[in-house]
Amino acid sequence: MKPLEIKKGVYWVGGIDWDLRNFHGYSTQMGSTYNAYLIVDKKIALVDTVKHYKFDEMLERIKQVIDPSKIDYIISNHTEMDHSGSILDMLDIAKNAVIVCSPNGEKGLKKHFKKDLNFKAVNTGDSINLGKRNLNFVLIQMVHWPDSMATYVPEEKLLLPNDAFGQHIASTERFDDEFGWDRVKNEAAKYYANIVLPFGVQVNKALEAVSGLDIDMIAPSHGLMWRSNIKDIIGCYKKWANNACDKKAVIVYDTMWHSTESMAYAIKDVFEEKDIPCEIRNLQASHISDVMTSVLEAKYVCVGSPTLNNGMLPSVSAFLTYMKGLAPKNRIGIAFGSYGWGGQSVSDIENILEACKFEVPVKGLKAQWVPDEKELFELKNKIKEAIK
Repeated sequence: MKPLEIKKGVYWVGGIDWDLRNFHGYSTQMGSTYNAYLIVDKKIALVDTVKHYKFDEMLERIKQVIDPSKIDYIISNHTEMDHSGSILDMLDIAKNAVIVCSPNGEKGLKKHFKKDLNFKAVNTGDSINLGKRNLNFVLIQMVHWPDSMATYVPEEKLLLPNDAFGQHIASTERFDDEFGWDRVKNEAAKYYANIVLPFGVQVNKALEAVSGLDIDMIAPSHGLMWRSNIKDIIGCYKKWANNACDKKAVIVYDTMWHSTESMAYAIKDVFEEKDIPCEIRNLQASHISDVMTSVLEAKYVCVGSPTLNNGMLPSVSAFLTYMKGLAPKNRIGIAFGSYGWGGQSVSDIENILEACKFEVPVKGLKAQWVPDEKELFELKNKIKEAIK
């Protein structure tokens, strides 16, 4: 449980959750970390805390650096309980600590804790002097809650942006270059696709707000810290915030008797013929949060279901509801499916794709019972017409 000095006098003192596998509906196969940062100066600041069950782990790390009762400020960049869940426990020890948060953060923490604590609300441009260092604050509302803010330490060129640039990764490594760009980028993409995606406009504003800062380390609240791939991850965030898609496809489906599955693979053949990278995601085998990671950069989103009880399979309905809430834009949607006698699933999927504001260039892609070679050939031709 050793702390890690990431800058002179600045320590990572967070908690590692190796066993976490579900984060409010998001599948976290690699676990996660709850990152907290201790800044030791004439005044001492703890930036964010950890989820309640990792408090002892955080406290043990803090004790190896300083007497925790001497903490002057607890910076709450975000109200959600995976970051603020240990504030009351920390205040039992650091009894004179001031909670520094955004105005919305103060409202949220008061409603959650039902206590009138010692708050200091800050806005963009406000700062606190610790001695040799200053803490500058930037509100980044709706990235991803109304209370979210970032803390910047100019003397250390250190940005502490809470959930922005995070990933759900439990590891002994603490930095991006220790873990590998491809692996960290993939988990950062999953994090963005499942948590931050609806807030592209706000992400762009946040990126603009921090664009003038001199940064050589980004220390988020989950996962690895960025020190070698800062320009790369900021570039990814700009791409994702603008819903910029690559010319690739993801085919998402569920099937009862493999008829819809055979249609999915026929559609895959068309994309491959056109040299468009394509992923197949069977909802019986793929979690919706992993599917959304594929959707993040895909121009074509194809969704298939057989008809069940005048509608679609529940797994497909759940995925579409989840995707609609995450609000990806600038996609081309294609619905398909098999049926026995009703055939309503395809039109239901089309309606949701249109509600997502996807372009739906071809409709009525359905096959009764078991599609034969002729029907699959006709399906392929219709898909070819839809691919630009």
